[in-house]
Amino acid sequence: MDGLRQAPLPSAQVMTTLLSTTYFGPVQWYQKLCQANHVLIERWETFQKQTYRNRCVIATANGRQALTIPIDHSPLTNGPCIKDVRISDHGNWRHLHWNALVSAYGESPFFDYYQDDLRPFFTERRW
Repeated sequence: MDGLRQAPLPSAQVMTTLLSTTYFGPVQWYQKLCQANHVLIERWETFQKQTYRNRCVIATANGRQALTIPIDHSPLTNGPCIKDVRISDHGNWRHLHWNALVSAYGESPFFDYYQDDLRPFFTERRW
């Protein structure tokens, strides 16, 4: 075996991805989530209004429908971090969002498969 050297095995590459928070984010967000070996969700960024952090857009029979989670603005002073943002219980948004999702996607092929996992986010107030 003189003169033969074994090439070192390539080290496993670990790809860490840092993602912002999102409410039913765009497909690209989930694509990055699935491609990474290790994912971190940013919690120290400044909360930005009118972004996917508390909004989503769904496809309905009548076109696009925007859904927005109301935010409690009382602790949001002096550059609020996303970790300090609190969801407001103002209005009946959970019920409205769930009904919009059921109306838009209830007849789609895999909705029955996912609805039991999704429903608690809209029916239980522990979040």
